[in-house]
Parts: sequence; C-alpha cells; structure tokens
Amino acid sequence: MDALISAAARALAAGDALGALKRVALRDDPAALALRGIAMAQLGEHVRARHLLQRAARRFGAEHESLARARCIVAEAEVALAMRDLGSSGASPRALTAAASTLAAHDDHANALQAKLIAARRLLLLGRLGEASALLSTLDLRQGISPAMAAVADLSAAELALRSLRIDEAQALLARARALALRADVPALVAEVNEALEAMRRPAARRAPAVGASGLGVDEAADARPLELREVAALMADPTQLVLDACRRGLRCGTTWLPLARRPVPFALLRALAHAWPGDVAREFLIADAFRTRNPDETHRARLRVEMGRLRALVKPLARIEATASGFALQPLEGRSVVVLAPPIDGEQAALQALLSDGAAWSTSALALALDASQRTVQRALAELEAQGRVRSVGRARAQRWLAPPLAGFTTILLLPAALQPA
Repeated sequence: MDALISAAARALAAGDALGALKRVALRDDPAALALRGIAMAQLGEHVRARHLLQRAARRFGAEHESLARARCIVAEAEVALAMRDLGSSGASPRALTAAASTLAAHDDHANALQAKLIAARRLLLLGRLGEASALLSTLDLRQGISPAMAAVADLSAAELALRSLRIDEAQALLARARALALRADVPALVAEVNEALEAMRRPAARRAPAVGASGLGVDEAADARPLELREVAALMADPTQLVLDACRRGLRCGTTWLPLARRPVPFALLRALAHAWPGDVAREFLIADAFRTRNPDETHRARLRVEMGRLRALVKPLARIEATASGFALQPLEGRSVVVLAPPIDGEQAALQALLSDGAAWSTSALALALDASQRTVQRALAELEAQGRVRSVGRARAQRWLAPPLAGFTTILLLPAALQPA
C-alpha cells in the first residue's frame, strides 16, 4: 500500500472524506476506487459511491486479492442498505455470507462482523425478526472491535428487542449503545441511539374504547388513550386481557398469538365485534364494514354466515362468537376482558407510512419486499398517499425513490412489518 492510499485511509477513518478525496481523486487503481467510493458514501452520494465500489470489486482479482474484493462487497452492501435497495445482488445474504467467510479466513474479524451486522439490519428492515435474532446471536463481540461497531451491534439488538416488546432488555442495550457511541465520538450514531431511546417514551398505539352497542360505527380515534411501548407490552402479557391488535392485525392473549394480517375479512369482522364488546353487532353493519357494500342482498348474508363460521374456528382457543337476535357477539373465554389496540395513525397504508417515515429514500421494489406485497399493490398505495400529500417521489423509472416526512409525536415500531411472536 503506497503512501497516498495510506493517508487517504487514515483520513477516512478520522471522518475526513474530503481530505481522502484530495489524495486519490485522480487515481483509477482498485484501491483508490474503493477509497473514493467510501468517501462519496460518507458525503451522502450513495449512487456514485456504489458505482465506484462495484468497479473496485471487479478490478480486484477474485483469487489473489480476495480480501480486498470482500471488503468492497461489504462496503457496497452497506451503501445499498442506506439506499434501501434491499433486493440487489450486492446486498444479498449469499454475497454477504461469502464475503464474511472470506474476511474471517483472512483474520479480518472487524469487517467480517460488519458484514453480519449489515445482514442483520437488512433482516430487521424486512421484518424477519426470527432470522435477525438467529444471526445476531452468532456475533462474537468479545475482542478487537471498535466502540462504534459495538454500539451498532447493541443498537441492532435493541431494535429487535423493541419490536418483540422486550422493553427492559431494549432499554439496557440502548443505554450501553449510547455510552459506546459517545466514546466513539460519532455524532450520527449518537443521534440514532438517542432517537431509539426517545421512541420508547412516545405513544406507540391507542387503547380504543369499546362501543358496547349494536350497530354503532367504529371510531378508533374517539376518546382513545395513547399507550407507550412499555404499557403495550404489559397489556399484551396480561393473561386476563384479550387484545385485538389492530397495529399488527391479530388477536393476542398472554403468550397466544393469532395472526390475521393475511385474512382481511375475518380481521374486519373481529375488529367490529371487539369494539362492540360486551354488546353485539348488527348483521347489516358487519356486512357493510367487512364487504364494503351499502346495499346487501341475500348473497352477502350467506357470505357473512360462511365467514363467521371460519372466524369461529380461528378464535376457538380464545373466544366464542355467538349469534344474537340482531347479529353476533364476541364472548372471551375464562371471563377475560376485551381490549382494542388501535394504531397511532389511521388508514390502510399505515405500515407503508411507517417504513417511509425513517427519512430514507425507498424504491418500490424494496417497499414491496419489506411489506411482502406485490409491486403493483405498493404502487397503488403510494399513488393514494401522494394524492393526499403524505409522500413524494424523486427520480424517474428505475431510479424513482419515495420519501415521506417523519411522523412526529409517536413511534411507528408496532406498525413495521412482522407479526409479533409468542414470548
């Protein structure tokens, strides 16, 4: 490694991206390309950074310079993550796993750890909490890592704990991450940890009041009491409460979790019944709410009977659904009370808004991957939100990205993709 490359690398390590560029801006060798790419990433020029890192990786030999090539792959994957390009080949789990193995074989444990952290953060964005947990549990944080990297590891583990509603564990991890970030003296990392700490003190959901009467409409915003994450966790863990979770779209009682995110009609029916508890709900209202029609006929009534039969089978371990003179009523087992947990924001696109509220520019394909939906479905939802002025797009065609202003005043942790798993 020549003197200019060494000086540029030291400048990058110190956070002086412009100083690094001054030393290698006119060079075209692979090492200079890699350093220029990292410098451009630090300056926020992610598209240019990625192009330079891809060129550097191609120029490094696959065999004789495999260590340098693996480092480029890891750097490119981190840039792809920042760009929310979650489906790219460079950021794929297979490429990162291969790069991490190469780095570990050459005793570059710091960059091997970085590769695993990038893979874990990608899984968290996609809502694959089980896979992220398994990967984070394999990290070796005992020796030779910088305070900044240790802080990122704790921050990732804290996000996993928060999204699994393990609040005490998340608080301890964030406190340690903040101390490490301050020690590393990285302002952006300190700000990210502080934002996570602040999220724990913001409202995460609303405890909607029960309507308690037949045929009344569902207004989740009226008189709803805001709940912080700690309060939500306590409510979810209470075995005397049957919780209709409209944030994650499912039914929860203690450690039992019934996911309904992929069953929109049964969930709509159950939500109406939960709001009306301990009263019943008229058949006409259930048809209008679940089937989106104002003029029901006999076919809708027959469909309601079929859907109610399916819903009875689904909720049988936790509750009964009984027919009444005018409609149906929800009857929890073992004398439990029914609680409706409403999301902090209303609308069918709440999860989409939650993803966009992180301030990053998302591609449609990445949003579809995170939401486990088709790109066409995501495009229709984005068009609706754009018409309402809630999101905006930049770029065109394949370079198009979507942005939204941060949703201030509450946290969107419970709206992010992934169903809560039993404790």
